[in-house]
Amino acid sequence: MNLKEIRELIEFLKAQDIAEFELERGDVKVRIKRGGEASVHMPEARYIAMHPAPPAAVTNGTAAAPVAAPPPPPPPAAAMPAPAAPPEELHTVRSPIVGTFYEAPSPGAPPFVKPGDVVSVGQVLCIVEAMKLMNEIESDIAGEIVKRLVTNGQPIEYGQPLFAIRKA
Repeated sequence: MNLKEIRELIEFLKAQDIAEFELERGDVKVRIKRGGEASVHMPEARYIAMHPAPPAAVTNGTAAAPVAAPPPPPPPAAAMPAPAAPPEELHTVRSPIVGTFYEAPSPGAPPFVKPGDVVSVGQVLCIVEAMKLMNEIESDIAGEIVKRLVTNGQPIEYGQPLFAIRKA
């Protein structure tokens, strides 16, 4: 089973909305498990300021009506934060396969790319080892490497972000 067949299998499973699949063909065993997008809904928290009522005043043995506490002062207008700059749009290069991430062609060799490097379309960014096959992962856009999102030798999943690239 080659990389193209695995990619086609993954696309088919996505199209059929199959979450888990296992295939054994000879000495090759493929297990694909994908999770849905996790979403956590948190109810909106609301806080109400509570002011304790002052104790009732006693005058000649009779209790006076409680006095309402003054409202808290409004926050100063100068404390409002300045509007933040819009976040920078970065392109994320994701892993097309499950495997082990390697930043260099061999141990001790310089990495293919590092943050600050300018890359072109088709340039090799890293290697993902899957079932003893070394798969070169290429850039799909031209731009500057802003950040490497995984560490060398780290196991990675299908679709996991590997690099953040600022488009040229």
